[in-house]
Amino acid sequence: MEIETFTLGPFETNCSLVTDAGELWVVDASFDPQEMIDRVRELGIVPKAIVLTHAHVDHIAGVADVRRAFPGTPVWIHRDEQEWLADPVLNLSAMMGQSITAPGPDRLLADADELTLGNTHWRVLHTPGHSPGGVAFYCAQPGGGGAPVLIGGDALFAGSVGRSDFPGSDPATLARSIRTRLYTLPDDTIVYPGHGPTTTIGREKRSNPFVRA
Repeated sequence: MEIETFTLGPFETNCSLVTDAGELWVVDASFDPQEMIDRVRELGIVPKAIVLTHAHVDHIAGVADVRRAFPGTPVWIHRDEQEWLADPVLNLSAMMGQSITAPGPDRLLADADELTLGNTHWRVLHTPGHSPGGVAFYCAQPGGGGAPVLIGGDALFAGSVGRSDFPGSDPATLARSIRTRLYTLPDDTIVYPGHGPTTTIGREKRSNPFVRA
């Protein structure tokens, strides 16, 4: 299993291509996703899905571009944000003076859903607080003897956490999500956050100044 990260758009949003055994997910699609689209074409794999950690504009602005490049690709998102894709107020693009929408959803995710990509198995972890339908995707056995992997969205960052001052955000809920859903994962779990560098669960439990274990 491989994860390739593309840092896209004015908010430097981390968007990923996850591949295993000839299958591929696009995880989040920010502004100007052409580099990511070109890489998918280079790999020669039709995306299985566009999988969204949440529906803030910096994570969905490029979804329509990806779907135009790969028609029919389904869009997956947590059920609590199913209306956000088509609502510029909810997805925060209206705050930027824009009216950005995204196609979908085609599948609604829920906490503890089990997903399969190639030979890898993933669990959906609902991590509200930054947004009501924020999710992370956890793979306990990525193959090849590697450490567990978490694609974490905007809940937990290296040395920081997601903002909780947006409409629909709540700081207490975010802290609870991190402590009960993420800090309970193995310490060696590699975290691919929605912004900034990778980290590990153990490192954040020891040193994150915003949410202590």
